[in-house]
Amino acid sequence: MIPRHLKIGMAILITAAVIAGFSLRNMRKSARNGETHITDARHVAPPAVGPTEQVTLYVAYDEPGVLHAQSARIPLPSGRQQRAQELMRALVDMYLDKTSQHPLAAGAEVRDVYIVDPGLAVIDTNAALADGHRSGILVEELTVASMVQTLSANIPGITRVKILVEGKERDTLAGHADLSRFYDTGTLAGALEQLQSAP
Repeated sequence: MIPRHLKIGMAILITAAVIAGFSLRNMRKSARNGETHITDARHVAPPAVGPTEQVTLYVAYDEPGVLHAQSARIPLPSGRQQRAQELMRALVDMYLDKTSQHPLAAGAEVRDVYIVDPGLAVIDTNAALADGHRSGILVEELTVASMVQTLSANIPGITRVKILVEGKERDTLAGHADLSRFYDTGTLAGALEQLQSAP
Protein backbone atom coordinates (compact mmCIF):
# COMPACT_ATOMS: atom_id res chain seq x y z
CA MET A 1 0.00 0.00 0.00
CA ILE A 2 1.32 3.45 -1.00
CA PRO A 3 1.48 5.97 1.84
CA ARG A 4 -0.90 8.91 1.59
CA HIS A 5 1.84 11.58 1.55
CA LEU A 6 3.41 9.90 -1.55
CA LYS A 7 0.04 9.92 -3.35
CA ILE A 8 -0.40 13.63 -2.60
CA GLY A 9 3.18 14.35 -3.73
CA MET A 10 2.64 12.45 -7.02
CA ALA A 11 -0.64 14.30 -7.66
CA ILE A 12 1.11 17.64 -7.12
CA LEU A 13 3.98 16.66 -9.45
CA ILE A 14 1.57 15.51 -12.21
CA THR A 15 -0.47 18.73 -11.89
CA ALA A 16 2.71 20.83 -12.04
CA ALA A 17 3.89 18.94 -15.15
CA VAL A 18 0.55 19.49 -16.91
CA ILE A 19 0.57 23.22 -16.05
CA ALA A 20 4.20 23.54 -17.20
CA GLY A 21 3.30 21.79 -20.48
CA PHE A 22 0.44 24.21 -21.15
CA SER A 23 2.63 27.18 -20.25
CA LEU A 24 5.42 25.98 -22.56
CA ARG A 25 2.96 25.46 -25.41
CA ASN A 26 1.54 28.98 -24.96
CA MET A 27 5.03 30.50 -24.79
CA ARG A 28 6.04 28.73 -28.02
CA LYS A 29 2.84 29.89 -29.72
CA SER A 30 3.47 33.48 -28.58
CA ALA A 31 7.09 33.32 -29.75
CA ARG A 32 6.01 32.03 -33.19
CA ASN A 33 3.44 34.82 -33.48
CA GLY A 34 6.07 37.34 -32.44
CA GLU A 35 8.54 36.01 -35.03
CA THR A 36 5.92 36.15 -37.75
CA HIS A 37 5.13 39.71 -36.80
CA ILE A 38 8.80 40.68 -36.93
CA THR A 39 9.54 39.05 -40.29
CA ASP A 40 6.37 40.46 -41.84
CA ALA A 41 6.96 43.96 -40.48
CA ARG A 42 7.83 46.21 -43.38
CA HIS A 43 8.34 49.90 -43.45
CA VAL A 44 4.97 51.19 -44.56
CA ALA A 45 5.40 54.14 -46.86
CA PRO A 46 2.49 56.46 -47.53
CA PRO A 47 0.93 55.78 -50.92
CA ALA A 48 2.47 57.77 -53.72
CA VAL A 49 0.52 60.84 -54.67
CA GLY A 50 0.75 62.05 -58.21
CA PRO A 51 -0.28 61.18 -61.71
CA THR A 52 0.43 57.71 -63.03
CA GLU A 53 3.38 57.82 -65.39
CA GLN A 54 5.08 55.44 -67.78
CA VAL A 55 8.53 54.48 -66.45
CA THR A 56 11.27 52.07 -67.47
CA LEU A 57 12.34 49.52 -64.88
CA TYR A 58 15.50 47.52 -65.52
CA VAL A 59 14.46 44.06 -64.37
CA ALA A 60 16.98 41.28 -63.65
CA TYR A 61 16.56 37.76 -65.02
CA ASP A 62 18.80 35.22 -63.31
CA GLU A 63 18.68 32.40 -65.85
CA PRO A 64 20.16 34.28 -68.82
CA GLY A 65 21.94 36.70 -66.42
CA VAL A 66 20.64 39.89 -68.03
CA LEU A 67 18.63 43.04 -67.38
CA HIS A 68 15.61 43.79 -69.53
CA ALA A 69 14.02 47.22 -69.81
CA GLN A 70 10.39 46.85 -68.85
CA SER A 71 7.70 49.53 -69.05
CA ALA A 72 5.43 50.08 -66.07
CA ARG A 73 2.86 52.63 -65.02
CA ILE A 74 3.21 53.83 -61.43
CA PRO A 75 2.03 56.92 -59.54
CA LEU A 76 4.89 59.38 -59.26
CA PRO A 77 5.08 62.55 -57.16
CA SER A 78 6.70 65.65 -58.62
CA GLY A 79 9.88 65.82 -56.47
CA ARG A 80 13.03 64.03 -57.71
CA GLN A 81 13.70 62.32 -54.38
CA GLN A 82 10.11 61.10 -53.99
CA ARG A 83 10.10 59.87 -57.60
CA ALA A 84 13.32 57.93 -56.94
CA GLN A 85 11.79 56.34 -53.84
CA GLU A 86 8.69 55.18 -55.73
CA LEU A 87 10.79 53.78 -58.59
CA MET A 88 12.88 51.69 -56.19
CA ARG A 89 9.82 50.47 -54.30
CA ALA A 90 8.13 49.44 -57.56
CA LEU A 91 11.26 47.57 -58.64
CA VAL A 92 11.64 45.70 -55.34
CA ASP A 93 7.93 44.85 -55.32
CA MET A 94 8.44 43.14 -58.70
CA TYR A 95 11.22 41.02 -57.21
CA LEU A 96 9.03 40.06 -54.23
CA ASP A 97 6.36 38.65 -56.54
CA LYS A 98 6.27 34.85 -56.43
CA THR A 99 6.73 34.66 -60.22
CA SER A 100 9.88 36.82 -60.20
CA GLN A 101 12.85 35.61 -62.23
CA HIS A 102 15.13 37.33 -59.69
CA PRO A 103 13.55 36.74 -56.27
CA LEU A 104 14.53 38.75 -53.21
CA ALA A 105 14.08 37.67 -49.59
CA ALA A 106 10.70 38.16 -47.94
CA GLY A 107 10.55 41.54 -46.22
CA ALA A 108 13.18 43.09 -48.52
CA GLU A 109 12.60 46.75 -49.21
CA VAL A 110 14.17 50.06 -50.09
CA ARG A 111 13.74 52.21 -47.01
CA ASP A 112 14.58 55.47 -48.69
CA VAL A 113 16.39 57.17 -51.55
CA TYR A 114 18.24 60.44 -51.04
CA ILE A 115 19.31 62.83 -53.77
CA VAL A 116 22.39 64.23 -52.03
CA ASP A 117 23.43 66.57 -54.82
CA PRO A 118 22.04 66.85 -58.33
CA GLY A 119 24.14 63.91 -59.56
CA LEU A 120 24.33 61.57 -56.53
CA ALA A 121 21.57 59.24 -55.35
CA VAL A 122 21.90 57.18 -52.16
CA ILE A 123 19.69 54.09 -51.90
CA ASP A 124 19.07 52.88 -48.34
CA THR A 125 17.83 49.27 -48.17
CA ASN A 126 16.71 47.35 -45.13
CA ALA A 127 18.67 44.49 -43.58
CA ALA A 128 16.24 41.87 -44.93
CA LEU A 129 17.21 42.73 -48.51
CA ALA A 130 20.95 42.32 -47.84
CA ASP A 131 20.95 39.58 -45.20
CA GLY A 132 18.48 37.41 -47.10
CA HIS A 133 20.01 38.00 -50.54
CA ARG A 134 21.27 34.93 -52.37
CA SER A 135 25.05 34.85 -52.49
CA GLY A 136 26.73 34.82 -55.88
CA ILE A 137 28.56 37.25 -58.13
CA LEU A 138 25.95 37.36 -60.87
CA VAL A 139 22.78 37.54 -58.75
CA GLU A 140 24.24 40.25 -56.52
CA GLU A 141 25.56 42.32 -59.43
CA LEU A 142 22.18 42.02 -61.17
CA THR A 143 20.41 43.47 -58.12
CA VAL A 144 22.82 46.41 -57.92
CA ALA A 145 22.78 47.05 -61.69
CA SER A 146 18.99 46.85 -61.76
CA MET A 147 18.66 49.55 -59.10
CA VAL A 148 21.33 51.82 -60.59
CA GLN A 149 20.00 51.54 -64.15
CA THR A 150 16.39 52.09 -63.11
CA LEU A 151 17.30 55.28 -61.26
CA SER A 152 19.52 56.70 -63.99
CA ALA A 153 16.97 55.92 -66.72
CA ASN A 154 14.13 57.72 -64.97
CA ILE A 155 15.73 60.51 -62.93
CA PRO A 156 17.64 62.89 -65.21
CA GLY A 157 21.08 63.94 -64.03
CA ILE A 158 21.87 60.95 -61.77
CA THR A 159 25.51 60.10 -62.48
CA ARG A 160 26.51 58.20 -59.32
CA VAL A 161 24.67 55.85 -56.98
CA LYS A 162 25.63 54.62 -53.50
CA ILE A 163 23.87 51.75 -51.72
CA LEU A 164 23.56 51.59 -47.92
CA VAL A 165 22.01 48.94 -45.65
CA GLU A 166 19.97 50.27 -42.72
CA GLY A 167 21.65 53.66 -43.21
CA LYS A 168 25.16 52.23 -42.89
CA GLU A 169 27.92 51.43 -45.33
CA ARG A 170 28.48 47.73 -45.96
CA ASP A 171 31.37 46.01 -47.76
CA THR A 172 29.26 43.69 -49.92
CA LEU A 173 25.66 42.83 -50.62
CA ALA A 174 25.94 39.10 -49.82
CA GLY A 175 29.67 38.47 -50.12
CA HIS A 176 30.39 39.62 -53.69
CA ALA A 177 28.81 42.85 -55.03
CA ASP A 178 30.91 45.75 -53.73
CA LEU A 179 28.75 48.20 -51.77
CA SER A 180 31.68 50.22 -50.46
CA ARG A 181 32.01 52.16 -53.71
CA PHE A 182 29.97 54.65 -55.71
CA TYR A 183 28.52 53.24 -58.94
CA ASP A 184 29.04 55.44 -61.99
CA THR A 185 25.89 55.18 -64.09
CA GLY A 186 27.66 55.79 -67.41
CA THR A 187 30.33 53.15 -66.78
CA LEU A 188 27.75 50.63 -65.60
CA ALA A 189 25.50 51.26 -68.60
CA GLY A 190 28.44 50.69 -70.97
CA ALA A 191 29.43 47.45 -69.24
CA LEU A 192 25.85 46.18 -69.35
CA GLU A 193 25.56 47.02 -73.04
CA GLN A 194 28.68 44.99 -73.81
CA LEU A 195 27.43 42.09 -71.68
CA GLN A 196 24.00 42.06 -73.34
CA SER A 197 25.47 42.17 -76.85
CA ALA A 198 28.03 39.40 -76.19
CA PRO A 199 27.23 36.11 -78.02
